[in-house]
Amino acid sequence: MPTDLKSFGLTEMLRCSVALRRAAAGAPTMEDAAQRICRYLYSEFGAMSSAAGASERIGGGDCALVRLYKTHLYAGLEPALRRFADRALGKASASPGLRCLTLLATAGDEPAWNDRNTSRGHRAIPLATAAMVEQAPMVAQLVRQFGLDLDDIVSPSPEFVREMSGRSYGVFHVEDAVGSPFIPAQDFVERYGIRSVVGFGGSLRNADIFATIMFSRVEISAEVAERFRTIALDVKSALFNFEDDDVFSRR
Repeated sequence: MPTDLKSFGLTEMLRCSVALRRAAAGAPTMEDAAQRICRYLYSEFGAMSSAAGASERIGGGDCALVRLYKTHLYAGLEPALRRFADRALGKASASPGLRCLTLLATAGDEPAWNDRNTSRGHRAIPLATAAMVEQAPMVAQLVRQFGLDLDDIVSPSPEFVREMSGRSYGVFHVEDAVGSPFIPAQDFVERYGIRSVVGFGGSLRNADIFATIMFSRVEISAEVAERFRTIALDVKSALFNFEDDDVFSRR
């Protein structure tokens, strides 16, 4: 039975934690595990509409879209993602240590939102400089709410890598998405009735950061958003042990 995201309590959090780990178990690649995680969350928060019949849902329910990103070295991206990043870089050249915030998995109401390869935007966001990250307000705010500096994401030092292993897991929360400067795609917000956005994530290997972002049709309070800090640990457990060669699915 779907969970009501607006009243996501301790019992629901524990049940979600167990189910999410089961959903990702046995995935052959990090991308496969991430896609299972997004699909599970999108389906789990498919609450029934009070105006609908007993077996009817509106769209995907409480969530219109769930996406999972990770930072990844530009040099390790598959060719299609490098080309996407190149377009974003414009005339600038990719430096050897350039990291990109890469869309790893997606699940949502529209058919194109269920395959990262059919996404039109945000597939590989170059994190070349702190100023460039600032041009993506949601990303910049997510990094800050995770308790990180933009410079640490752009060019992580060895000290930062060591420190990240002991950090708690971050939560990104926009309680009111309508008119928020951190959610610039207001046409998307209006069209799909987005009320709140919550993201959660943390560190992987080699200073890579992951973030799961949920776009909700119901208002998510700060108390509910904070519960996803625990879910972030479950996502990390599902993704952490994959080697660099096992990130992307082999199609």
